[in-house]
Amino acid sequence: MSVGIDDISFYSSSLYIPLAELATRYGVDPDKYRVGLGQEEMAIPAVDEDIVTMGASAAWPMIDDDNRDSVGTLLFATETGIDQSKSAGVYVHRLLGLGPNCRVVELKQACYSATAAIQMACALVARQPEKSVLVIASDIARYGLGTPGEATQGCGAVALLIKANPRLVEVHPESGCYSEDVMDFWRPNYMDTALVDGKYSTIIYLKALRQSWKHYQQAGGRAFSDFSRFCYHLPFAKMGEKAHRKLAVTCGESMSDELFAEQTGSGLIYNRKIGNSYSASLYIGLLSMLENDPEDLSGRHIGLFSYGSGCVGEFFAVTVQPGYRVYSRRQAHVDRLESRQALSYDEYALLFEYQYPRVDGEHDFPEMTDGRFRLAGLHDHKRIYTETGVR
Repeated sequence: MSVGIDDISFYSSSLYIPLAELATRYGVDPDKYRVGLGQEEMAIPAVDEDIVTMGASAAWPMIDDDNRDSVGTLLFATETGIDQSKSAGVYVHRLLGLGPNCRVVELKQACYSATAAIQMACALVARQPEKSVLVIASDIARYGLGTPGEATQGCGAVALLIKANPRLVEVHPESGCYSEDVMDFWRPNYMDTALVDGKYSTIIYLKALRQSWKHYQQAGGRAFSDFSRFCYHLPFAKMGEKAHRKLAVTCGESMSDELFAEQTGSGLIYNRKIGNSYSASLYIGLLSMLENDPEDLSGRHIGLFSYGSGCVGEFFAVTVQPGYRVYSRRQAHVDRLESRQALSYDEYALLFEYQYPRVDGEHDFPEMTDGRFRLAGLHDHKRIYTETGVR
């Protein structure tokens, strides 16, 4: 029996700012972002969107009356949590109408936690093959106006249904992990924006990649040449390029520009338009590859590297299942990205500086999102989520 990803869907805000607009504002060459970061656009959440509404909107197309009761666990991965106690997934559980006999938990370790959720989900399904596990990764990346990390913000959510005998990809049990207590990126409870040492974080990312790969090989993993494609955690698209070239050097493999584009290019397409989605980024990259690669990847092996600052890394592999394209949601995802509204810098800055309540727990949010769910308000310190009627 194989276990893996049976269905994938993603969601991102209907608002974005072209990074060329950001470049104009700061008087820099647009290639600083387009070439230097590999990014073109950056998704901006509406004021009535958060990780719950994005996560629920990502999962909604996958859940129906035929499979709702088979979901035995909901694992919600995020590093932009909304409550110190209550899981964001419990709100999503209600919004999706999941059954009462469903465990729900939230996982956190920077951008890595969705991978931990998938590994846990595979183990749960192996134990109870008749059940499925819904994994949701949802995040909003914020660094502050005028900061070095501003152009690497973004938002997005991805939902993955883990099942026995999956239709999309089988997840293999071999994996390589690496953990180390470092301070390359973190966000204290009293801050809304993250603290990051960008150059150090890149160094640690690549170190975690090398060490995870080494451990993966020790665990009996496949050779570099066995993989047709590779996906990486993408705080920005250029990081995936650096990572792949570093791994090729580590493995003693030559890497032409043409081979690099073939092995990684299709996994970068959605990220270039969404920006950083933290825990969701690796799996939006995998989705981008499955939906946009020009070749039929049936039977091909894809290597995945997950990284979360602080830090935890993991390398593992999936195999694409025959006929996977039949179950693609590509058109809906492309339509989502193409129908978004571009913001001017001033419009973007106004949204960024929108003041959320800090003390009194009473607030009504203006209606802005075009997603299926919205954060309507805070009343008596309780978050109020509603459906918008969008289908």
